[in-house]
Amino acid sequence: MSRLAEFRAAEKALQEQIAQLEALKQDAGLKREIEFEQKLLGLMKTYEKGLRDIVAILDPKGSSKPAAKASGAAPKQQRRARVVKVYENPHTGELIETKGGNHRGLKAWKEEYGASTVDGWLRP
Repeated sequence: MSRLAEFRAAEKALQEQIAQLEALKQDAGLKREIEFEQKLLGLMKTYEKGLRDIVAILDPKGSSKPAAKASGAAPKQQRRARVVKVYENPHTGELIETKGGNHRGLKAWKEEYGASTVDGWLRP
């Protein structure tokens, strides 16, 4: 793109943004929001309160970490502890204690005897 074309494109974009800004200046809703913000800032200055104080007044049961709530992240929940499962091979009498199904010996048993059979070896 030539520099002249770049200039004209930038000029056109600027004109569009100026038109958009003028339209926003005429918007009654925006005027009300600006007025509200100015009054709120005036009150905050008068009573020497900060934004955190205002939030605490309006939402007393709010979380102590407003950043976590604002970002949409759910509070981190602790996982339930896994239960130790004990499998006993009736052929060899060997025991395997595991909290998950990713145990090397358990996988070998499941390959050799079948998953449903090995699941039956679970001790109560």
